[in-house]
Amino acid sequence: MNIIKTDVLIIGAGGAGLRAAIAIAELDPSIQVALISKVYPMRSHTVAAEGGAAGVAREDDSFENHFNDTVTGGDWMSDQDAVEFFVHEAPKELTQMEHWGCPWSRKPDGHIAVRPFGGMKVERTWYAADKTGFHMLHTLFQTSLKFPSIQRFDEYYSTDLIVVDGCCRGATAIEMRSGQMHTFSARAVIIATGGAGRIFPFTTNGAIKTGDGMAMAYRAGVALKDMEFIQYHPTGLPGTGILITEGSRGEGGLLVNKDGYRYLQDYDLGPPDPSPRNKAMELGPRDRLSQAFWHEQKKGRTIKTPHGDVVHLDLRHLGEKKINERLPMVRELATAYVGVDPVYEPIPVRPVIHYTMGGIDTDINAATSIDGLFAAGECACVSINGANRLGSNSLTEILVFGARAGQSAVQILAADSPQVDEAAIHEQANAAKARIADLFLASGGGETVSGLRREMNDTMESGAGIYRTDASLRESSAVIKDIRRRFADIELQDKSNVYNTDLIQVLELGAMIDVAQALIISALERKESRGSHQRLDFTERDDKSYLRHSLASFVKGGDPEISYRDVTITRSQPGERVYGGGEQK
Repeated sequence: MNIIKTDVLIIGAGGAGLRAAIAIAELDPSIQVALISKVYPMRSHTVAAEGGAAGVAREDDSFENHFNDTVTGGDWMSDQDAVEFFVHEAPKELTQMEHWGCPWSRKPDGHIAVRPFGGMKVERTWYAADKTGFHMLHTLFQTSLKFPSIQRFDEYYSTDLIVVDGCCRGATAIEMRSGQMHTFSARAVIIATGGAGRIFPFTTNGAIKTGDGMAMAYRAGVALKDMEFIQYHPTGLPGTGILITEGSRGEGGLLVNKDGYRYLQDYDLGPPDPSPRNKAMELGPRDRLSQAFWHEQKKGRTIKTPHGDVVHLDLRHLGEKKINERLPMVRELATAYVGVDPVYEPIPVRPVIHYTMGGIDTDINAATSIDGLFAAGECACVSINGANRLGSNSLTEILVFGARAGQSAVQILAADSPQVDEAAIHEQANAAKARIADLFLASGGGETVSGLRREMNDTMESGAGIYRTDASLRESSAVIKDIRRRFADIELQDKSNVYNTDLIQVLELGAMIDVAQALIISALERKESRGSHQRLDFTERDDKSYLRHSLASFVKGGDPEISYRDVTITRSQPGERVYGGGEQK
């Protein structure tokens, strides 16, 4: 097997991975970085983010405000030392993006323009029209090209981490173009592979977000933290899952039911007001808005469509000029995918899986429980997002903790011996290769990726959706166990080497099964309602028993073991999440 030696291996070349690579190259240009990705970097899912990135920018804002909004929004499940670090680093990182060429939208006087986002009491979301992720990813990618120490390996699918004597020493990966397995030998590894929304059927997540990095770390012995907390975004396009950015509500969009009624006023999100900027309403947190849709649906107040029930997002009062200036992609998406021009008609929307708050357990330095292994971005749980991520914190998170992961990798290289156990690396690499070879040899099983994936999607939606119960979670757990058993009988239809998408989809499904099982068991064990995790049989938040992070540890052939760790609380004691009545200045 071909061995590629490097100093730092980064798995995933989206926003967090690119930011980590740049941080390493800036700190020490002599450090060799191998940046591998299963897609060309500009196809990473960061490119799909629309609304903006949060960071204190206005004189009437403060780090204290951003801290409190994040902790409150996360229903006190956020580690407050990490949040403190995050809010202070955020403006620095966003300003650095400006210096690298990110075209932030501006006010007429030349200052950075910011817009309101849900759950934030002050406007602090920097944006580039409604293509923020696109421009940020372009900026990071182009900046990375300046550094000859960063070597890219595009269209390589990572399969397994290599851990020798408790230290991560690299990974194995399939080169899709040739089908050949390669071993990447490294002294530090950073995982930045994004979330796992594809375990659900209706999601804003691109097809590549299958939890690969989470599953690799999980199988290698790192716990997955807070996996029960997965976010629904209240405004996805029916039938596609395409996101209609929260920026559309930040600019003044209204949510109405089949009667044209602004139903959010009935759900403890603040009283109706002629200007939606002045009260929470549409700018309430995503978990509350998605739960309100569920209640409207139960009351028969939603709108029936061939793609399920929807409500309407009304932008017509904003006018064509403002929509074209601030929300051009929203207009383009709505017109192209549902045949609705928001200048003249309301957009049909419904809640859609959007973000994985849980992930690979890391500390404030992006380090995991395995020496030399780091993680950043949506695949990681540091945790700043707690039980419910505030909109626009995620794009900033990939910058802040991507940079932190890169800095931590440089530090560990300085303290680590450059000598590695080549024989042990060879042994683990050969075992990974044999696992892939076995898939080519299997025959007669009769199971298909599409069939098992559909069953997984259906049971995740029905059992672990917006609202959950003991019975629904146990039923989904049984289905996932059965899917795991039948997964062993999958037969590859394509036996070739070149761009074998059949093989990649089998490996992705294996990762999704691991992640889905961790999510379900973590949710089953959390017998309370908090943020995005809502139990109909345990409707109250229980700080006495569950103000703790869940940690799911991999058990081969069985359910994960669940343990708990206290949330880090530095100064904000748990209180009631109150929205509405507070000015959105």
